[in-house]
Amino acid sequence: MKRILITFLFNILICKNLLAQEEPHRDSISLKNDSLILIDRTQQDSQMMTHAYSRSLPMSRNGSGTGWLPDASPMYMHLQKNKRSNWMVHGNIVLRYNKQDVFGKGSRGDAKIEVPNWFMGMYTRLIGAKGLVNITAMISLDPLTVGEKGYPLLFQSGETYNGNRLVDRQPPRDFISGLSVGYTHMFNKDVDLTAYFGYPGEPALGPVSYMKRISAFNNPDAVLGHHWQDSRHVVFGVGTLGLRIKKFKGEGSIFTGREPNENRYNLDQARFDSYSYRLSYNPNPEWSFQFSQGFIHEPEKLEPGQDVTRTSVSVMRSKSLRTINWSQSLIWGMNDKKFNLPREHTILYENNLQFQSQAFYGRYEFIQKTPKDLGLDSVPVYTKYNIHALTVGYNYNIAPAAPIEILLGFQTTLNFTDRLLKHLYGSAPLGLEIYLQLRPRKHQN
Repeated sequence: MKRILITFLFNILICKNLLAQEEPHRDSISLKNDSLILIDRTQQDSQMMTHAYSRSLPMSRNGSGTGWLPDASPMYMHLQKNKRSNWMVHGNIVLRYNKQDVFGKGSRGDAKIEVPNWFMGMYTRLIGAKGLVNITAMISLDPLTVGEKGYPLLFQSGETYNGNRLVDRQPPRDFISGLSVGYTHMFNKDVDLTAYFGYPGEPALGPVSYMKRISAFNNPDAVLGHHWQDSRHVVFGVGTLGLRIKKFKGEGSIFTGREPNENRYNLDQARFDSYSYRLSYNPNPEWSFQFSQGFIHEPEKLEPGQDVTRTSVSVMRSKSLRTINWSQSLIWGMNDKKFNLPREHTILYENNLQFQSQAFYGRYEFIQKTPKDLGLDSVPVYTKYNIHALTVGYNYNIAPAAPIEILLGFQTTLNFTDRLLKHLYGSAPLGLEIYLQLRPRKHQN
Protein backbone atom coordinates (compact mmCIF):
# COMPACT_ATOMS: atom_id res chain seq x y z
CA MET A 1 0.00 0.00 0.00
CA LYS A 2 2.88 2.35 0.82
CA ARG A 3 4.44 1.71 -2.57
CA ILE A 4 1.19 2.51 -4.40
CA LEU A 5 0.74 5.77 -2.48
CA ILE A 6 4.33 6.78 -3.37
CA THR A 7 3.62 6.01 -7.05
CA PHE A 8 0.42 8.08 -6.93
CA LEU A 9 2.25 11.12 -5.51
CA PHE A 10 5.18 10.69 -7.89
CA ASN A 11 2.82 10.84 -10.89
CA ILE A 12 1.41 14.11 -9.60
CA LEU A 13 4.89 15.64 -9.48
CA ILE A 14 5.83 14.33 -12.95
CA CYS A 15 2.83 15.91 -14.70
CA LYS A 16 2.71 19.13 -12.70
CA ASN A 17 5.04 21.03 -15.05
CA LEU A 18 3.31 19.68 -18.16
CA LEU A 19 -0.09 20.81 -16.99
CA ALA A 20 1.23 24.12 -15.74
CA GLN A 21 2.18 25.04 -19.31
CA GLU A 22 -1.50 25.35 -20.21
CA GLU A 23 -3.37 28.43 -19.07
CA PRO A 24 -6.59 27.81 -17.13
CA HIS A 25 -9.81 28.30 -19.05
CA ARG A 26 -10.85 31.68 -17.71
CA ASP A 27 -14.52 31.01 -18.46
CA SER A 28 -14.45 27.85 -16.33
CA ILE A 29 -12.42 28.68 -13.23
CA SER A 30 -11.46 31.64 -11.11
CA LEU A 31 -9.37 32.17 -8.02
CA LYS A 32 -11.15 33.09 -4.83
CA ASN A 33 -9.86 32.80 -1.27
CA ASP A 34 -6.89 30.79 -2.62
CA SER A 35 -9.09 27.92 -3.88
CA LEU A 36 -10.42 27.10 -7.34
CA ILE A 37 -14.15 27.67 -7.71
CA LEU A 38 -15.87 26.44 -10.85
CA ILE A 39 -18.12 29.03 -12.47
CA ASP A 40 -20.95 27.65 -14.58
CA ARG A 41 -21.23 30.03 -17.51
CA THR A 42 -24.81 28.97 -18.10
CA GLN A 43 -25.79 30.72 -14.88
CA GLN A 44 -24.89 33.98 -16.60
CA ASP A 45 -27.63 33.47 -19.22
CA SER A 46 -30.16 32.04 -16.75
CA GLN A 47 -29.97 28.57 -18.36
CA MET A 48 -30.13 25.54 -16.09
CA MET A 49 -27.10 23.26 -15.86
CA THR A 50 -27.09 21.76 -12.40
CA HIS A 51 -26.05 18.61 -10.59
CA ALA A 52 -28.58 15.76 -10.65
CA TYR A 53 -29.07 15.91 -6.86
CA SER A 54 -28.28 19.50 -5.90
CA ARG A 55 -29.29 22.92 -7.17
CA SER A 56 -26.05 24.32 -5.73
CA LEU A 57 -23.45 21.97 -7.28
CA PRO A 58 -22.04 21.78 -10.82
CA MET A 59 -23.22 19.11 -13.25
CA SER A 60 -19.63 17.89 -13.66
CA ARG A 61 -19.79 16.36 -10.16
CA ASN A 62 -22.36 13.80 -11.40
CA GLY A 63 -21.00 10.27 -11.12
CA SER A 64 -22.86 6.97 -11.03
CA GLY A 65 -25.88 6.71 -8.76
CA THR A 66 -25.53 9.46 -6.17
CA GLY A 67 -21.70 9.25 -6.05
CA TRP A 68 -19.44 12.26 -6.58
CA LEU A 69 -16.72 12.94 -9.13
CA PRO A 70 -14.29 15.87 -8.86
CA ASP A 71 -15.91 19.04 -10.19
CA ALA A 72 -13.11 19.46 -12.75
CA SER A 73 -14.10 16.21 -14.52
CA PRO A 74 -14.93 16.63 -18.23
CA MET A 75 -18.43 15.67 -19.38
CA TYR A 76 -18.96 13.53 -22.49
CA MET A 77 -22.61 13.96 -23.38
CA HIS A 78 -25.26 15.63 -25.51
CA LEU A 79 -27.21 18.24 -23.52
CA GLN A 80 -30.42 20.18 -24.11
CA LYS A 81 -31.33 22.75 -21.47
CA ASN A 82 -33.60 25.66 -20.65
CA LYS A 83 -34.32 27.76 -17.59
CA ARG A 84 -36.04 24.93 -15.68
CA SER A 85 -34.74 21.60 -17.00
CA ASN A 86 -31.91 19.55 -18.54
CA TRP A 87 -32.08 16.63 -20.96
CA MET A 88 -28.80 14.72 -21.12
CA VAL A 89 -27.80 11.66 -23.17
CA HIS A 90 -24.52 9.83 -23.20
CA GLY A 91 -23.06 6.37 -23.60
CA ASN A 92 -20.22 4.24 -24.89
CA ILE A 93 -19.84 1.67 -27.70
CA VAL A 94 -16.66 -0.38 -28.17
CA LEU A 95 -16.09 -2.68 -31.15
CA ARG A 96 -13.01 -4.74 -30.34
CA TYR A 97 -10.90 -7.83 -30.77
CA ASN A 98 -10.05 -9.11 -27.30
CA LYS A 99 -7.46 -11.85 -26.79
CA GLN A 100 -6.51 -12.98 -23.30
CA ASP A 101 -3.22 -14.91 -22.92
CA VAL A 102 -1.76 -14.03 -26.33
CA PHE A 103 1.11 -16.54 -26.12
CA GLY A 104 -0.91 -19.42 -24.67
CA LYS A 105 1.00 -19.64 -21.39
CA GLY A 106 -1.97 -21.22 -19.61
CA SER A 107 -5.23 -23.04 -20.28
CA ARG A 108 -7.72 -20.32 -19.33
CA GLY A 109 -7.24 -17.70 -22.02
CA ASP A 110 -9.82 -16.97 -24.70
CA ALA A 111 -10.31 -14.63 -27.67
CA LYS A 112 -13.43 -12.92 -28.97
CA ILE A 113 -14.79 -10.13 -31.19
CA GLU A 114 -17.41 -8.27 -29.17
CA VAL A 115 -19.20 -4.95 -28.70
CA PRO A 116 -19.58 -3.86 -25.04
CA ASN A 117 -21.92 -0.87 -24.76
CA TRP A 118 -24.23 1.19 -22.58
CA PHE A 119 -26.58 4.15 -23.12
CA MET A 120 -27.94 6.56 -20.53
CA GLY A 121 -30.56 9.30 -20.49
CA MET A 122 -31.15 11.77 -17.67
CA TYR A 123 -33.87 14.37 -17.08
CA THR A 124 -33.48 16.97 -14.33
CA ARG A 125 -36.03 19.68 -13.49
CA LEU A 126 -36.31 22.47 -10.95
CA ILE A 127 -39.45 22.23 -8.80
CA GLY A 128 -40.58 25.46 -7.20
CA ALA A 129 -37.98 27.55 -5.40
CA LYS A 130 -36.28 24.71 -3.47
CA GLY A 131 -36.94 21.39 -5.20
CA LEU A 132 -35.08 19.35 -7.82
CA VAL A 133 -36.26 16.11 -9.43
CA ASN A 134 -34.10 13.69 -11.41
CA ILE A 135 -35.11 10.73 -13.58
CA THR A 136 -32.37 8.47 -15.00
CA ALA A 137 -32.59 5.44 -17.29
CA MET A 138 -29.77 3.23 -18.58
CA ILE A 139 -29.80 0.28 -20.95
CA SER A 140 -27.17 -2.03 -22.44
CA LEU A 141 -27.25 -4.36 -25.44
CA ASP A 142 -24.47 -6.49 -23.92
CA PRO A 143 -26.65 -9.65 -23.78
CA LEU A 144 -26.79 -9.50 -27.61
CA THR A 145 -23.46 -7.93 -28.57
CA VAL A 146 -21.24 -9.55 -25.91
CA GLY A 147 -23.29 -12.66 -25.12
CA GLU A 148 -24.91 -14.16 -22.05
CA LYS A 149 -21.56 -15.58 -20.95
CA GLY A 150 -19.82 -12.19 -21.01
CA TYR A 151 -16.40 -11.35 -22.39
CA PRO A 152 -13.00 -12.97 -21.69
CA LEU A 153 -11.02 -11.35 -18.86
CA LEU A 154 -8.37 -13.35 -17.01
CA PHE A 155 -8.85 -13.61 -13.23
CA GLN A 156 -12.29 -11.97 -13.31
CA SER A 157 -15.03 -13.66 -11.25
CA GLY A 158 -18.62 -13.21 -10.09
CA GLU A 159 -22.20 -14.16 -11.08
CA THR A 160 -23.26 -17.30 -13.00
CA TYR A 161 -24.07 -18.71 -16.44
CA ASN A 162 -26.18 -21.87 -16.91
CA GLY A 163 -25.99 -22.41 -13.17
CA ASN A 164 -22.18 -22.40 -13.11
CA ARG A 165 -19.84 -19.79 -11.71
CA LEU A 166 -18.44 -17.31 -14.26
CA VAL A 167 -14.64 -17.40 -14.07
CA ASP A 168 -12.15 -15.51 -16.26
CA ARG A 169 -15.06 -13.63 -17.82
CA GLN A 170 -16.83 -10.34 -17.16
CA PRO A 171 -20.62 -10.89 -17.10
CA PRO A 172 -22.76 -8.78 -19.46
CA ARG A 173 -24.79 -5.87 -18.13
CA ASP A 174 -28.54 -6.31 -17.86
CA PHE A 175 -30.62 -4.86 -20.69
CA ILE A 176 -32.26 -2.51 -18.17
CA SER A 177 -29.20 -1.42 -16.21
CA GLY A 178 -30.71 1.59 -14.46
CA LEU A 179 -34.09 3.16 -13.75
CA SER A 180 -34.16 5.65 -10.90
CA VAL A 181 -35.88 8.73 -9.57
CA GLY A 182 -34.56 11.23 -7.04
CA TYR A 183 -35.86 14.31 -5.29
CA THR A 184 -33.65 16.91 -3.59
CA HIS A 185 -34.83 19.70 -1.30
CA MET A 186 -32.51 22.67 -0.93
CA PHE A 187 -32.71 24.24 2.53
CA ASN A 188 -30.09 26.78 1.48
CA LYS A 189 -27.06 26.81 -0.85
CA ASP A 190 -25.03 24.80 1.68
CA VAL A 191 -27.59 22.17 2.73
CA ASP A 192 -29.46 19.61 0.58
CA LEU A 193 -31.57 16.57 1.49
CA THR A 194 -31.94 13.90 -1.21
CA ALA A 195 -34.21 10.86 -1.48
CA TYR A 196 -33.35 8.34 -4.21
CA PHE A 197 -35.04 5.13 -5.41
CA GLY A 198 -33.75 2.77 -8.09
CA TYR A 199 -35.12 -0.39 -9.68
CA PRO A 200 -32.48 -1.08 -10.75
CA GLY A 201 -30.27 1.55 -9.15
CA GLU A 202 -27.04 2.04 -7.21
CA PRO A 203 -26.74 2.17 -3.41
CA ALA A 204 -24.37 4.44 -1.50
CA LEU A 205 -21.49 1.98 -1.52
CA GLY A 206 -18.06 2.34 -3.07
CA PRO A 207 -16.67 4.90 -5.49
CA VAL A 208 -18.24 5.99 -8.76
CA SER A 209 -18.40 2.87 -10.96
CA TYR A 210 -15.57 2.30 -13.44
CA MET A 211 -17.85 3.07 -16.43
CA LYS A 212 -18.34 6.66 -15.21
CA ARG A 213 -14.89 7.38 -13.74
CA ILE A 214 -12.94 9.65 -16.08
CA SER A 215 -9.74 7.90 -14.99
CA ALA A 216 -11.17 4.66 -16.50
CA PHE A 217 -13.28 6.08 -19.32
CA ASN A 218 -10.90 5.03 -22.11
CA ASN A 219 -10.37 1.49 -20.79
CA PRO A 220 -12.99 -0.94 -22.22
CA ASP A 221 -12.43 -3.54 -19.46
CA ALA A 222 -14.04 -3.89 -16.05
CA VAL A 223 -11.65 -3.88 -13.12
CA LEU A 224 -10.70 -7.23 -11.57
CA GLY A 225 -11.70 -5.88 -8.15
CA HIS A 226 -15.16 -5.00 -9.44
CA HIS A 227 -16.90 -7.20 -6.83
CA TRP A 228 -14.71 -5.78 -4.08
CA GLN A 229 -15.08 -2.07 -4.95
CA ASP A 230 -17.90 -0.78 -7.18
CA SER A 231 -20.01 -3.70 -8.44
CA ARG A 232 -23.31 -2.49 -6.96
CA HIS A 233 -24.28 -0.25 -9.90
CA VAL A 234 -27.06 -2.64 -11.08
CA VAL A 235 -29.13 -3.48 -7.99
CA PHE A 236 -32.82 -4.40 -8.24
CA GLY A 237 -34.26 -2.37 -5.39
CA VAL A 238 -32.43 0.55 -3.79
CA GLY A 239 -33.54 3.31 -1.45
CA THR A 240 -31.10 6.04 -0.38
CA LEU A 241 -31.35 9.10 1.85
CA GLY A 242 -28.51 11.63 1.71
CA LEU A 243 -27.68 14.90 3.44
CA ARG A 244 -25.14 17.35 2.02
CA ILE A 245 -23.66 20.06 4.24
CA LYS A 246 -21.29 22.29 2.28
CA LYS A 247 -18.42 20.07 1.04
CA PHE A 248 -19.54 16.92 2.90
CA LYS A 249 -22.27 14.40 2.19
CA GLY A 250 -23.51 11.48 4.28
CA GLU A 251 -25.77 8.78 2.79
CA GLY A 252 -27.48 5.60 3.89
CA SER A 253 -29.07 2.93 1.68
CA ILE A 254 -31.18 -0.18 1.93
CA PHE A 255 -30.97 -2.50 -1.07
CA THR A 256 -31.08 -6.00 -2.52
CA GLY A 257 -27.88 -7.88 -1.79
CA ARG A 258 -28.08 -10.55 -4.53
CA GLU A 259 -26.20 -9.94 -7.78
CA PRO A 260 -28.39 -9.87 -10.95
CA ASN A 261 -29.63 -13.28 -12.09
CA GLU A 262 -28.87 -14.96 -15.43
CA ASN A 263 -31.96 -13.57 -17.18
CA ARG A 264 -30.56 -10.30 -18.51
CA TYR A 265 -33.91 -9.03 -19.78
CA ASN A 266 -36.13 -9.26 -16.68
CA LEU A 267 -36.44 -7.23 -13.49
CA ASP A 268 -35.20 -9.28 -10.51
CA GLN A 269 -37.08 -9.54 -7.23
CA ALA A 270 -36.49 -6.61 -4.86
CA ARG A 271 -35.53 -7.93 -1.40
CA PHE A 272 -34.17 -4.89 0.55
CA ASP A 273 -32.14 -7.24 2.77
CA SER A 274 -28.85 -5.27 2.84
CA TYR A 275 -27.72 -1.81 3.87
CA SER A 276 -24.79 0.58 3.50
CA TYR A 277 -23.50 4.03 4.34
CA ARG A 278 -21.11 6.39 2.57
CA LEU A 279 -19.28 9.58 3.52
CA SER A 280 -18.14 11.84 0.67
CA TYR A 281 -15.95 14.94 0.70
CA ASN A 282 -14.95 17.26 -2.16
CA PRO A 283 -12.57 19.84 -0.66
CA ASN A 284 -12.08 21.68 -3.97
CA PRO A 285 -12.86 21.15 -7.68
CA GLU A 286 -9.90 18.83 -8.26
CA TRP A 287 -10.42 16.22 -5.53
CA SER A 288 -13.09 13.78 -4.38
CA PHE A 289 -12.87 11.38 -1.40
CA GLN A 290 -15.24 8.68 -0.15
CA PHE A 291 -15.42 6.06 2.60
CA SER A 292 -18.20 3.49 2.64
CA GLN A 293 -19.30 0.18 4.09
CA GLY A 294 -21.94 -2.26 2.91
CA PHE A 295 -23.47 -5.19 4.77
CA ILE A 296 -24.54 -7.43 1.88
CA HIS A 297 -26.81 -10.44 2.28
CA GLU A 298 -25.87 -13.46 0.13
CA PRO A 299 -24.56 -11.56 -2.92
CA GLU A 300 -23.63 -14.73 -4.85
CA LYS A 301 -26.28 -17.29 -5.81
CA LEU A 302 -23.82 -20.21 -5.43
CA GLU A 303 -22.83 -19.19 -1.89
CA PRO A 304 -26.08 -19.35 0.14
CA GLY A 305 -25.73 -18.13 3.70
CA GLN A 306 -22.49 -16.29 2.83
CA ASP A 307 -22.94 -12.62 3.77
CA VAL A 308 -20.24 -10.05 2.98
CA THR A 309 -19.15 -6.85 4.71
CA ARG A 310 -17.57 -4.63 2.07
CA THR A 311 -15.39 -1.63 2.93
CA SER A 312 -14.16 0.88 0.38
CA VAL A 313 -11.95 3.99 0.39
CA SER A 314 -11.22 6.04 -2.71
CA VAL A 315 -9.41 9.21 -3.77
CA MET A 316 -10.08 10.76 -7.18
CA ARG A 317 -8.34 13.71 -8.77
CA SER A 318 -9.12 15.51 -12.01
CA LYS A 319 -7.33 18.55 -13.38
CA SER A 320 -8.79 20.18 -16.49
CA LEU A 321 -7.08 22.85 -18.55
CA ARG A 322 -7.78 24.18 -22.03
CA THR A 323 -6.84 21.07 -24.03
CA ILE A 324 -5.74 18.59 -21.34
CA ASN A 325 -7.48 16.62 -18.62
CA TRP A 326 -5.47 14.49 -16.23
CA SER A 327 -7.56 12.16 -14.06
CA GLN A 328 -6.48 9.61 -11.47
CA SER A 329 -8.14 7.25 -9.00
CA LEU A 330 -6.70 5.34 -6.07
CA ILE A 331 -9.14 2.79 -4.62
CA TRP A 332 -8.91 0.22 -1.82
CA GLY A 333 -11.62 -2.33 -1.24
CA MET A 334 -12.06 -5.28 1.13
CA ASN A 335 -14.56 -8.13 1.39
CA ASP A 336 -14.97 -9.64 4.84
CA LYS A 337 -16.99 -12.88 4.76
CA LYS A 338 -18.63 -14.88 7.55
CA PHE A 339 -17.38 -18.16 9.03
CA ASN A 340 -13.93 -16.72 9.81
CA LEU A 341 -12.81 -16.85 6.18
CA PRO A 342 -9.77 -14.68 5.36
CA ARG A 343 -10.40 -11.08 4.36
CA GLU A 344 -9.79 -10.27 0.70
CA HIS A 345 -8.14 -6.95 -0.25
CA THR A 346 -7.85 -5.05 -3.51
CA ILE A 347 -5.87 -1.96 -4.56
CA LEU A 348 -6.49 -0.11 -7.81
CA TYR A 349 -4.66 2.82 -9.37
CA GLU A 350 -5.91 4.41 -12.62
CA ASN A 351 -4.26 7.17 -14.62
CA ASN A 352 -5.72 8.87 -17.71
CA LEU A 353 -4.02 11.72 -19.58
CA GLN A 354 -6.52 13.07 -22.12
CA PHE A 355 -5.36 15.44 -24.84
CA GLN A 356 -7.58 17.05 -27.45
CA SER A 357 -7.39 14.16 -29.93
CA GLN A 358 -5.49 11.39 -28.13
CA ALA A 359 -5.19 9.73 -24.74
CA PHE A 360 -2.62 7.73 -22.78
CA TYR A 361 -3.96 5.66 -19.92
CA GLY A 362 -2.98 2.95 -17.47
CA ARG A 363 -4.29 0.76 -14.66
CA TYR A 364 -2.59 -1.21 -11.90
CA GLU A 365 -4.50 -3.78 -9.84
CA PHE A 366 -3.68 -5.94 -6.88
CA ILE A 367 -6.36 -8.36 -5.75
CA GLN A 368 -6.70 -11.33 -3.46
CA LYS A 369 -9.05 -14.06 -4.69
CA THR A 370 -10.18 -17.37 -3.22
CA PRO A 371 -10.38 -20.85 -4.78
CA LYS A 372 -14.16 -20.44 -5.13
CA ASP A 373 -13.69 -17.16 -7.00
CA LEU A 374 -11.60 -18.99 -9.60
CA GLY A 375 -13.70 -22.16 -9.73
CA LEU A 376 -11.25 -24.32 -7.77
CA ASP A 377 -13.72 -25.99 -5.42
CA SER A 378 -11.32 -28.82 -4.47
CA VAL A 379 -8.78 -26.39 -2.93
CA PRO A 380 -9.11 -25.51 0.80
CA VAL A 381 -11.35 -22.46 1.23
CA TYR A 382 -8.81 -20.66 3.43
CA THR A 383 -6.35 -20.34 0.53
CA LYS A 384 -5.79 -16.85 -0.91
CA TYR A 385 -4.21 -16.02 -4.28
CA ASN A 386 -2.35 -12.73 -4.79
CA ILE A 387 -2.79 -11.41 -8.33
CA HIS A 388 -1.27 -8.32 -9.99
CA ALA A 389 -2.27 -6.83 -13.35
CA LEU A 390 -0.77 -3.87 -15.21
CA THR A 391 -2.60 -2.30 -18.19
CA VAL A 392 -1.37 0.43 -20.55
CA GLY A 393 -3.31 1.82 -23.49
CA TYR A 394 -3.52 4.53 -26.14
CA ASN A 395 -6.26 5.84 -28.44
CA TYR A 396 -6.61 8.51 -31.11
CA ASN A 397 -9.64 10.38 -32.45
CA ILE A 398 -9.65 9.44 -36.15
CA ALA A 399 -12.58 11.73 -37.08
CA PRO A 400 -12.15 15.05 -35.23
CA ALA A 401 -14.84 16.76 -37.35
CA ALA A 402 -17.50 14.10 -36.68
CA PRO A 403 -20.46 14.87 -34.38
CA ILE A 404 -19.27 12.09 -32.04
CA GLU A 405 -15.83 10.93 -31.01
CA ILE A 406 -14.52 7.92 -32.99
CA LEU A 407 -11.44 6.56 -31.29
CA LEU A 408 -9.03 3.93 -32.59
CA GLY A 409 -7.05 2.37 -29.76
CA PHE A 410 -5.17 -0.55 -28.34
CA GLN A 411 -4.22 -1.76 -24.88
CA THR A 412 -2.19 -4.54 -23.36
CA THR A 413 -2.38 -6.15 -19.92
CA LEU A 414 0.42 -8.05 -18.22
CA ASN A 415 -0.87 -10.34 -15.46
CA PHE A 416 1.42 -11.54 -12.69
CA THR A 417 0.16 -14.89 -11.41
CA ASP A 418 0.28 -16.27 -7.90
CA ARG A 419 2.77 -19.17 -7.83
CA LEU A 420 -0.04 -21.57 -6.86
CA LEU A 421 -1.89 -20.75 -10.09
CA LYS A 422 0.95 -20.96 -12.61
CA HIS A 423 -0.10 -24.45 -13.72
CA LEU A 424 -3.41 -22.93 -14.91
CA TYR A 425 -2.46 -19.44 -16.10
CA GLY A 426 1.28 -19.50 -16.67
CA SER A 427 3.64 -17.06 -14.95
CA ALA A 428 2.76 -13.83 -16.82
CA PRO A 429 -0.10 -14.18 -19.34
CA LEU A 430 -0.43 -11.19 -21.67
CA GLY A 431 -3.73 -9.74 -22.88
CA LEU A 432 -4.15 -7.61 -26.02
CA GLU A 433 -7.09 -5.57 -27.32
CA ILE A 434 -7.60 -3.49 -30.47
CA TYR A 435 -10.76 -1.40 -30.47
CA LEU A 436 -12.89 1.27 -32.10
CA GLN A 437 -14.73 3.35 -29.51
CA LEU A 438 -17.73 5.64 -30.14
CA ARG A 439 -18.97 8.14 -27.55
CA PRO A 440 -20.39 11.67 -27.34
CA ARG A 441 -18.01 14.57 -27.74
CA LYS A 442 -16.81 16.42 -24.67
CA HIS A 443 -19.36 19.03 -23.63
CA GLN A 444 -18.02 22.58 -23.79
CA ASN A 445 -19.23 24.57 -20.75
